[in-house]
Amino acid sequence: MAIKIHLEDVLKKRGMTSKELSALIGITEANLSILRSGKAKGVRFSTINKICYHLNCDIGDILKFEGNLEDDQDE
Repeated sequence: MAIKIHLEDVLKKRGMTSKELSALIGITEANLSILRSGKAKGVRFSTINKICYHLNCDIGDILKFEGNLEDDQDE
């Protein structure tokens, strides 16, 4: 995927654990782990909104476009 997830970096900078964040945003630790690992195929805007709110960050701090267009069929 050409979009990389940098949620782990932001969590570390904020001194927050995944367990704490998952409780704050109302998703399971397992689903947050899938998102953190970059294996998620999609994420709700409401979830991104909650993540950004509780981590006091911008969407661009979490999601980065790596400059390539990749075909989902190859994955």
